[in-house]
Amino acid sequence: MGFFATSCGPSGRIERPPTSGEEDTTLGASDVFDVRVFGEEELSGTYRVAQDGTIDYPFIGRMEVAGLEPYEIADLVEGRLRDDGYLVNPQVSVFVQEYNSKRISVLGAVRNPGSFPMQSGLTVVQAISLAGGFTSLANRDGTTVSRRVSGETRRFAVPVDAITSGREGDFSVQAQDIIYVPERIF
Repeated sequence: MGFFATSCGPSGRIERPPTSGEEDTTLGASDVFDVRVFGEEELSGTYRVAQDGTIDYPFIGRMEVAGLEPYEIADLVEGRLRDDGYLVNPQVSVFVQEYNSKRISVLGAVRNPGSFPMQSGLTVVQAISLAGGFTSLANRDGTTVSRRVSGETRRFAVPVDAITSGREGDFSVQAQDIIYVPERIF
C-alpha cells in the first residue's frame, strides 16, 4: 500500500497506519439508533441517547446505554423483555444511524471545513466529500490524517489522487481523527 505515517513522537520512524479493527462503535450522548424487535412493531423505534447516557424504552423504562456496543444494547433489551415477561423469545436488532458523540474534523483546502459526526466505515475520501470536496487550490496528495495511537499523535499521509484513480485503497477514518488538506505551492 502507498500509505505511510511519520510519527510525531521521539523516534520519527515511518510506519504503516493501524488496522481498521480499532474502530470504537460504543454509543454516547446524542447518538441516534434504531431498535427493531422482530414481529413487534410497537416495540420498534428510533432513539437518541440523552445527555445522561440513557433512553426511555417502552415497558422497560429508563435504560443506561452510553458506553455500550449496539449488540450489547440488543442483548440488554432482549433480556429485559424476556425476564420481565413481556415476550417469550424476543429477537432484537440495533442499527446506529448517527454517531454524534464521536466526531472527525476536516480542515484546510476544502469547501466547508469543520467537525462532522463519525459514521461507521467512513473513509478519508468520503469525509472530504462531507466537507464539500476540495477547493481549486487543494494539494490533494498532501492530505494527512492526525490520529492518537497509544497516547501518541501520529500523522498519516493519504495519497488521495491514487485512491480516487483506483491505484490505492481508501483510508478508514476513526473518531477524533483530524483530516488536513494543504494548499498547493505554485
